[in-house]
Parts: sequence; structure tokens; C-alpha cells
Amino acid sequence: MAKPKPGRPTDYTEALAEAICIRLAEGESLRAICREDAMPSKSTVMEWLLKHEDFRTKYAHARVLQADTHADEMLEIADDGSADYKLAGRDGDDIVIDHEHIARSKLRVETRRWLAEKLAPKKYGAKVAVEASGPDGGPIPYNATVDLSEATDEQLRAIAALKVKVA
Repeated sequence: MAKPKPGRPTDYTEALAEAICIRLAEGESLRAICREDAMPSKSTVMEWLLKHEDFRTKYAHARVLQADTHADEMLEIADDGSADYKLAGRDGDDIVIDHEHIARSKLRVETRRWLAEKLAPKKYGAKVAVEASGPDGGPIPYNATVDLSEATDEQLRAIAALKVKVA
């Protein structure tokens, strides 16, 4: 009977790929997953993403689901005020605000918001990108002309003020 190879797995398997994707979707980081001895290294996972289209697709879906998990966690963190106050004073009967805990909670929410925005920008992005293009979908010409015949006096003054600032 052949002994199992010691060390981290390097051969791609559907089961291992699925386990990674499930854990990502549940909010774990890839670094945390890959720290475990039973999991492949992060560089191996990156190689699998390049080589296996099915894994690449599942991985992308897992990352979007991870953004949803982070959004749920943000709500839980924001709603949990259980440690916002602590007992202090000589007798331990004074209640004071725990500013350190509140600041840490804010950091936890902000970090998850940033991750959610990066993982699913269409869903959690702060800004909606607006595309503008010139004729036939090309770039807008630098010296484009604009018809101002129907502009109001206020609009013309604003344009003139901008022109003075640029000059």
C-alpha cells in the first residue's frame, strides 16, 4: 500500500477546489484557508486559477458571495452594542463608554465595506461609473465644440468662470 505524500496537496481536485470556494463564500480569507496543512499553498491555488476554468468560475462566484457575507457581518457588528460600555471606578460600579471597542468595531465595519466594494463593485461600490464617449463610441475630442445657443445667462457665467480658472 502506497503511503500518502507528506506536505501540502498540489494536485487539483474538485473536492479541494469546492472546499476552498465554500470557505471563501463564508467569509474566510484565502490566506487563512491556505495556512492549514491540509490545504494547498496560496501559490498553488493561483496556479489552479490559471489552469482550470471551472475553478476560476466557482472562485469568482465565491468571492461575490464573500462580499455578501461581509455585508451581513457589517450589520451584525454595527448592531452589537454589548461591549460599548464597561464598568470602571474604584468599586467597578461606574459605567463608561469603551471608546477603544467602538473604534475597533468601526474599523471592522470599514474593512468589510472596503472588501465588499472591491469584491462586488457593481453591488457594493460607492460610485456608479458613467461612461461618456465621442462620435462612434470613440474618445471625446479635446477641442470639441458645444452648442451654447440655448444656455441660460447663469450657465454662460459659470462656463466663463471655469474658463478664467483654467487660464
